[in-house]
Amino acid sequence: MVPLISQFDPWNSRNCTCFSKLSFNPYTGCDHNCVYCYASSYIPQFSNCRPNKDLFHRLEKEALKLTGEVISIANSSDPYPCLEAKNKLTRNCLKILSQNDCLIQIVTKSTIVTRDIDLLTKLPCTVSLTITSDDDTLTSLIEPNAPLASERLKAIEKLVAQNIPVSVRVDPIIPLLNDKPDSLIAKLSDLGVKHITTSIYKVKLDNWKRFSEKLPYISKRIKPLYFERGEKIGTYFFIQKDLRLKILKNIKHIVQKKGMSFGVCREGFHYLNTASCDGQSLFPSKR
Repeated sequence: MVPLISQFDPWNSRNCTCFSKLSFNPYTGCDHNCVYCYASSYIPQFSNCRPNKDLFHRLEKEALKLTGEVISIANSSDPYPCLEAKNKLTRNCLKILSQNDCLIQIVTKSTIVTRDIDLLTKLPCTVSLTITSDDDTLTSLIEPNAPLASERLKAIEKLVAQNIPVSVRVDPIIPLLNDKPDSLIAKLSDLGVKHITTSIYKVKLDNWKRFSEKLPYISKRIKPLYFERGEKIGTYFFIQKDLRLKILKNIKHIVQKKGMSFGVCREGFHYLNTASCDGQSLFPSKR
């Protein structure tokens, strides 16, 4: 059986700038149904979110081998899908991991994470919330089963109030849709967010189909940016390099003006990062 805890980016992608860490997913799949999702292209029945088999027994066994590594929860699914509110699998996994030597990095779109503040305040951890826009109408359109942006902003306020280090993924940035996130970044700064990670929407054919069906007007306008003037890197279609760089530089400028650190995710512009791209520098006891 494949281990629950595995090496993050085992392929050593040249565009990945994360420091060494491990990856752990309590669930397979995700029920947020985001139109731009990448993982749906490589995980069968992705929208059918289900717990991983024999979760607690396997995690207890594997966690005994930890020696201070960073564990990112989660990367191919959300650790707080809708069904987590009832079954509390991620919460119980956190209890198991709290008894072992590790640093925990939670990556989520969900406000359910605030339920576990009592655990998180006792752990060396960071929370990375994804917020693509501060426009509730837009986020409900492109992330239909995820909490509204306004609800996620309230979750950030609760986490920061308990001195839990919070970073935000303003990700993905979609040209002509959410590529001017000035007001969102200002709100995040006011709430006490310390780090912003961002990247430009990368097209895979399955997410492009969903995106173009949901947003036909925008997809028609940006299609040439990807399929005519863009470039294909691996299995992804990127917009042309100069436009990507221009958008990312602008966001970096806004972020730095607000006193936060900045990182880009898998863009090939490593020199734009002012801290670890995924916010590892926020760990209260980084070793």
